[in-house]
Amino acid sequence: MSLRDKIETDYKTSLKSKNKNKISTYRLILSGIKDLDINNRSGPDKKETDDNDIKKLIKKMIKQRSESIEIYKKNNRNDLLEIEQGEVDVLSEYLPKQLSEEETKKICSEVIEKTGATSIKDMGKVMGELRKSYSETIDFSKAGSLIKELLN
Repeated sequence: MSLRDKIETDYKTSLKSKNKNKISTYRLILSGIKDLDINNRSGPDKKETDDNDIKKLIKKMIKQRSESIEIYKKNNRNDLLEIEQGEVDVLSEYLPKQLSEEETKKICSEVIEKTGATSIKDMGKVMGELRKSYSETIDFSKAGSLIKELLN
């Protein structure tokens, strides 16, 4: 079952259960997928929207919501914070589990050793290696700051 089919099935289930928060989140995801379809159909590089495209879209949506959550925390807007957090929870169901900060730090230090990186100049080499092996499971914004910390 493709990721798109799973999302559509979950959307139909949430419609039946009348869960308004999930329904709105699924509508946002499906709308984003339709936009991807339109973009992929037009232009010089015509292709079908695949699971990788959908995963990138979901990661982008999670990142947007995480930024909003930070703003809502600063401004003590718990009502809005809960809505955004609910959306992040639904979106996260469709991505592989992200590694914890400790696991990420361990992997970063292993890759630094493996590549022989010694300074910030080697950061691109380390990030490239991480992308090859762990593109699905590592949060690269966290990894970037951890690598800087480890290389200094």
